[in-house]
Amino acid sequence: MPNLSHLIKEKAIELGIQKIGITEPESGNKHKEALNTWLYKKYHASMEWIVKRKHERGDIFQYFPEVQSIISLGVNYYSGYTQNDLKSDYKLSNYAWGDDYHDSIKSKGFHLLHYIKEFSPDVKGIVCVDTSPIMEKPIAQKAGLGWQGKHTNLITQDYGSWLFLGAILLDIPLDYDKPFEDDLCGSCTACIDACPTQALEPNILDARKCISYLSIEHRGKFPQQQNNLHDWIYGCDICQEVCPWNKKYSVVTSAQSFQPREGILHATNQDWNEMNEDGFRTLFKKSPVKRTKFVGLKRNINQNNINE
Repeated sequence: MPNLSHLIKEKAIELGIQKIGITEPESGNKHKEALNTWLYKKYHASMEWIVKRKHERGDIFQYFPEVQSIISLGVNYYSGYTQNDLKSDYKLSNYAWGDDYHDSIKSKGFHLLHYIKEFSPDVKGIVCVDTSPIMEKPIAQKAGLGWQGKHTNLITQDYGSWLFLGAILLDIPLDYDKPFEDDLCGSCTACIDACPTQALEPNILDARKCISYLSIEHRGKFPQQQNNLHDWIYGCDICQEVCPWNKKYSVVTSAQSFQPREGILHATNQDWNEMNEDGFRTLFKKSPVKRTKFVGLKRNINQNNINE
């Protein structure tokens, strides 16, 4: 019988998953210490859900005690379009131009888990995409997918950092891949230098200053010292846009679900300014932009008008 780990990887590619690696779970490592330091410095801003489940995030055995293997998944979402292709002056993060990745990646993960159960019917597994209390990026590096860049995103040698990450936790042993040991950012500080709000230190993000956090997770009025969104109305891609790895190795995704919606590409400043709640619901049905809600998007648009 063919090796199960090999079969899993073949099936993942067949399902449209571009990067896959398998690693052994661990707890009490440097990433747990880094998480605690990050939280102590209040870099998580108002994201208290990170604090509430920090023990699980820092020790995967507290989340899934039986875990013996972690399959790390990476799906390319780069659409090939840039902010210059938008008709308006407003900017939205590339990942939010198409359908909600949570649904897409989770579907692929469950398909893969069902496939594994064909060979190991009693296996217990958890499919994780973004909302689970695990550390996807350190796991992906340990599984050999790539390394965490200075902007804290995972960078790969064949897709840059335009990847959605997911994971499948299993209670069976598999063959583990070698971790990605190299830091191929070298002396480059392009992402740090380009961040207009100085949210980045090497490998550390202060969410309180981050445009993505402010435009998506932050609720209510903006702090006076952090009220310039620099034309972004949902998310921010600046640190990824300037990354040399993305400039050289970006690959246009074959997934139509990640291609930009016509309503986003062709919306003018006036369209955004005059958008009502019904228009929001229509344009962003099954979109990650729902995260900020209509009131949040309008707040972001209005704030950019104030800062003109």
